[in-house]
Amino acid sequence: MRDHSHTDLPPLARLNQTGALVTSHFSISFIMATRARIGIQLKDDSVLSVYHHWDGYPEWLGKQLMEHYNTRDKVTELIDGGDMSVCYTKDRWDGKKSVNYGPQYYSLRGEDCPPRLDDNIFEYLDKDNNEEYAYVYTIHNKWVCYDMHSFDYRKQPEKVEIPAGKVKEGAI
Repeated sequence: MRDHSHTDLPPLARLNQTGALVTSHFSISFIMATRARIGIQLKDDSVLSVYHHWDGYPEWLGKQLMEHYNTRDKVTELIDGGDMSVCYTKDRWDGKKSVNYGPQYYSLRGEDCPPRLDDNIFEYLDKDNNEEYAYVYTIHNKWVCYDMHSFDYRKQPEKVEIPAGKVKEGAI
């Protein structure tokens, strides 16, 4: 039987038009998400939150939250829909485009993913949640972003700036 260890792989590989790594032996597609959690701090300091799958980094999700979800009512409405693929898109689960931008909730494809309630900000920022970024709309009506350092357990969550400005249309 032939050994197919890594030493048997060809020395050259390339990316095809879809971004897949192609060699004469295998093809692997690299599609990654930057996972995030979006929360709203309540009067009792608890945090009601949802999971957000795509583009959770501050340069995209942070800017979208600051631009389109910039009041308590808008943030509450966003979170009430439950976990989502993305908060601001025209894409819909049936493959069609919507006329308006908005969230792509998992509930719209039949999943039951309600918001999660954490007793306080420390519970909300628990590294075991595995999101890379966590956003909180505070009781002072401001967005705060935390880099969760999810790939480095030596580091604690750290507050990071959300860049000013708008996201370029078509960035997702």
